[in-house]
Amino acid sequence: MKNSRIKNGILRIVQGIIIGAGAILPGISGGVLAVVFGIYRPAMELLTHPRRALQRYWRMLLAVGIGWAIGFLGGGSVILALFHQSETVATCLFIGLILGTLPDLWHEAGTQGRGNGSYISLIVSFLALFGALMAVKFSSFAEMPANFWGFLFCGVLWGFSFIIPGMTSSSILMAVGLLTPLIDGIAQLDFTVLVPWGLGMVGVMALFARIVSRLFDTHYSIAYHAVIGIVLASTLIIIPTDFASTAEMVWGVACAILGVVLAYFGSKLQPQEDAEIEAK
Repeated sequence: MKNSRIKNGILRIVQGIIIGAGAILPGISGGVLAVVFGIYRPAMELLTHPRRALQRYWRMLLAVGIGWAIGFLGGGSVILALFHQSETVATCLFIGLILGTLPDLWHEAGTQGRGNGSYISLIVSFLALFGALMAVKFSSFAEMPANFWGFLFCGVLWGFSFIIPGMTSSSILMAVGLLTPLIDGIAQLDFTVLVPWGLGMVGVMALFARIVSRLFDTHYSIAYHAVIGIVLASTLIIIPTDFASTAEMVWGVACAILGVVLAYFGSKLQPQEDAEIEAK
């Protein structure tokens, strides 16, 4: 029993590292990984019914939280290094990462069946977000200011990306030019970035966690297929269309394939639940 708990704890820390890195890396959603790893429901219960969640899942949540902090803090340095080498190739890697999670996301969305409403919600959410991002990208306001309100907007998006699995805030922030300033501020522990970002994120979680949880409980398939539409739109908008050379294009394709492989096998990392959780 003790060895099993230690093994599960280590695996949960590793999962937390992956989720934490996924939260900051463009193209991959920490929320999707939380669903794939079986952590999303306990995390949402922590936000909506903290006392009950801590009684049932405290070991899991503690281990995942430790891992998340490691992955999140390390992820900022990784992404800055990748972007300094080649923003185009790094973006291709991130696109591969999200594509690798799509099979699990599609499977999860259909666990309670698929009706016409499911496909309609997917199409509507895709067209709505893609249209909005295209309008932002090609308008005169394509670059949002990196100030208090800009970082507050970042926090709001991150809050929604946590409670809505599949919504990848980093991809959207890439489109409006706020991703690099945000990551740079986090890596340097700049409180002019951390404070508004934290306020936006905590505020969204406090206000909308119960609503989103209720929505997924009552309209699971429709809500989840809307998430897939969001994932596809926010990924499509960042696909590179201009490569500096043939070599960069080849490296981009190779990194996209690597991202798919890493995300796919990472999603298979799943420990057995603790005995006391299974018994409750």
